[in-house]
Amino acid sequence: METSTHAVQAPASWPFDADLLRRYDRPGPRYTSYPTAPHFSAGFGEADFVQLAADSNVGAFSRLLSLYVHVPFCRSPCFYCGCNRVITRDESRGRDYLRALRQEVERIAPLFDANREVIQLHLGGGTPNFLSAAQLVELVALLRRHFTFSDSAQRDFSIELDPRFVNGADVATLAGAGFNRISLGVQDFNPDVQRAINREQSVEQTREIVEAARASGMRSVNIDLIYGLPLQTREGFARTLDTVVGMRPDRLAVYGYAHLPHLFKAQKHIHDHQLPAPEDKLALLGLAVEKLSQAGYRYIGMDHFALPEDDLAVAQQRGGLRRNFMGYTTHAQTDLIGLGPSAISQVGDSFSQSHRDVMAWEEALASGRLPVARGMRLDNDDVLRADVIQQLMCQGEVEFEQIERAHAIGFRDYFADAIDTLAPLVCDGLVQVLPERIVVTPRGRGLVRLVAMCFDRYLKQTPATVRYSRTI
Repeated sequence: METSTHAVQAPASWPFDADLLRRYDRPGPRYTSYPTAPHFSAGFGEADFVQLAADSNVGAFSRLLSLYVHVPFCRSPCFYCGCNRVITRDESRGRDYLRALRQEVERIAPLFDANREVIQLHLGGGTPNFLSAAQLVELVALLRRHFTFSDSAQRDFSIELDPRFVNGADVATLAGAGFNRISLGVQDFNPDVQRAINREQSVEQTREIVEAARASGMRSVNIDLIYGLPLQTREGFARTLDTVVGMRPDRLAVYGYAHLPHLFKAQKHIHDHQLPAPEDKLALLGLAVEKLSQAGYRYIGMDHFALPEDDLAVAQQRGGLRRNFMGYTTHAQTDLIGLGPSAISQVGDSFSQSHRDVMAWEEALASGRLPVARGMRLDNDDVLRADVIQQLMCQGEVEFEQIERAHAIGFRDYFADAIDTLAPLVCDGLVQVLPERIVVTPRGRGLVRLVAMCFDRYLKQTPATVRYSRTI
């Protein structure tokens, strides 16, 4: 896909409009991929992945690599969580996981040319630091033996950490292993909220890890918050925001809690009467937008904020921001290799996902197979629409000429139906359809998913069992 060179002068903040958000709050994809994961097929298997990996090594199609490693274990359940994870305190599970991961790496790495450098590595979960610092160093060493790691100053090697189970010495060890970014889950510092979601975590624990990351030379710290949790109040969340801003993380993600207890068993511990009313939930989001904007953070889009000098903000200004299964990134123009149970790969014009169940993942590897459970080859229309949706989600606009040049189509003719579907959003001032491009307005930045949905031809085919999170 061709990347636009148009510099986007995105406004630093998002003008919060509660009435507008109230009217447009509906479920929709987050577009970490297009087509989205519910449309992956079990008909896509190991042979497809092997062939596409070989194709990706050829000539101009050979690109840098990104690695995502999913560590599925957590020591205790956070009741709000909808991630694929296994709750256990049995440390032998970590050792077994590393043995199976070694098998997966040994099978996958030879499929990609050794001269293709890894520019991005991310460990997610679950809780990656369920593994000890020594085991995490062992994991990185395993990857280094089988892949060529880039020494570029632009490389991103990041890890998600639970501050309750890591200390400053561990952070220094991880920095020594090559990690230069960390992401910390906080959600809320209010003790009542923490007890309600089964995640009690002190300010001091969190601040220690932030300061250790700085002292170890890591160049970026991200903190995750959630609004709409049980027992949250405006006053309590304001204190959390002030405390977090005082730590000055480079990035913040502020997610809306999606209460889906019929899908996520742990959420049954959260009682409906404890949740903020819709109006109060909106007020919490408005408070976050207001405080973070006042503190100098730029609204990147889709729940994400960053300081103006952060790589994400700079990439957005230069037109190089992208989005994949790891979220917003400056390195999405790579082939992404997912490792571990449930991990998703994006190789060439394809997606593939490993078995979600740890046992099924391990059994596939033990039998000598790659653990590919499902996936999808993209056709020309998929690639075209993915490009349009990427531009909207990351840059807030799409230039007709750039798309026409990259895909040999006439934009207005090809997307006539989509442009018609945009009409209500145009009337409400969320988007402008100009002669040469479509632009998401400052008012519509928080609802960019709705703009992207107008270009998604699969939405009407989504199975009834699929429940997307709400846009707010």
